[in-house]
Amino acid sequence: MSMDYGSFDTALKAAAGEDSALIAELRATFVESAKRQLSLLTRSRCDANWQYTSWRLKGLAASFGAMKLMLLADEAVEGAPGDPVVLRKIGRAIQEIETYEFTA
Repeated sequence: MSMDYGSFDTALKAAAGEDSALIAELRATFVESAKRQLSLLTRSRCDANWQYTSWRLKGLAASFGAMKLMLLADEAVEGAPGDPVVLRKIGRAIQEIETYEFTA
């Protein structure tokens, strides 16, 4: 599943306009927050912590229009705590966003 950057780009443009420095800062902040949630997921061993962190990741992704990451957060909610497959998918999705070349 490839990343749908259209919604993500639209959210960044809506927040920052044509200010490329602000767009870069927003994207970096998003990535940092997403990585923090991924780190919490990797350490979650009970259902409550896993689901809570998955929902936080989904909310973060939704606020930026990161549709793939939203779907993966849903997948995590439905899965078992510590599921290595979903953790790898989420990590790759975050990496795609981090390395994506945004064009204003």
